[in-house]
Amino acid sequence: MTNKIDILGVQFDNVTEDEAVELAIEKLNASNKMFIVTANPEIVMYANKNQAYKDKINSSDLTVADGIGVVIGSKIFDTPLKERVAGFDLMTRLLDESSKRKLRVFFLGAKKQTLKKAVANIKHAYSGIEVAGMQDGYVDINDKRMLTEVVEAKPDVIFVAMGFPKQEEWITDYLSVASHGLAMGVGGSFDVWADEVKRAPKWIQTINLEWFYRLIKDPKRIGRMMDLPRFIMAVKKEKRNRES
Repeated sequence: MTNKIDILGVQFDNVTEDEAVELAIEKLNASNKMFIVTANPEIVMYANKNQAYKDKINSSDLTVADGIGVVIGSKIFDTPLKERVAGFDLMTRLLDESSKRKLRVFFLGAKKQTLKKAVANIKHAYSGIEVAGMQDGYVDINDKRMLTEVVEAKPDVIFVAMGFPKQEEWITDYLSVASHGLAMGVGGSFDVWADEVKRAPKWIQTINLEWFYRLIKDPKRIGRMMDLPRFIMAVKKEKRNRES
């Protein structure tokens, strides 16, 4: 069990990246199911408008703070999270573990060509993994035939890159019928693996300005980025309510 930190009703596990990997390894060793959510302020704000979605992510086995805004919010509540756990970095660590253990990995999401390039690059970097299958993200998430096909592939690990809320909704459906497996929503990570999107330089990641780097590279993200100040305002309002 981990210590939970409540951020606007979303329950975050207070773990470091290393601790998150250790928890995942425990589940893999036991051949148990595991649902990992990497939540940023945008996801928290969406969850606060959609109770069904909030219930789904709060049913996860592990929810980490994929966004410095969440860490800042935890400090405002005087319940500081240990650190940001970037979804891409956690995915990379899990790929490394999967390669060492020669696990079966399924990749679901992104455009067909993006997916193909991403999986090729991942397989090159982590030759020990067995690709259990791949499917682009342009599918009906309610298609039970596709769900059955993934279940029958019997992956040990599945990465779902459909963006929220679709990826978390699909994962909860999948894990309700799968016999085992670690499932994690990874947003736009396949785009990075396909070399179609570049992550910020390491020094920018270190000073927690990766969000600003993304905005400079893609100004169309400004609408989505506005959730960050709205998130901070919502946190401060909730803090005042708790203290009154």
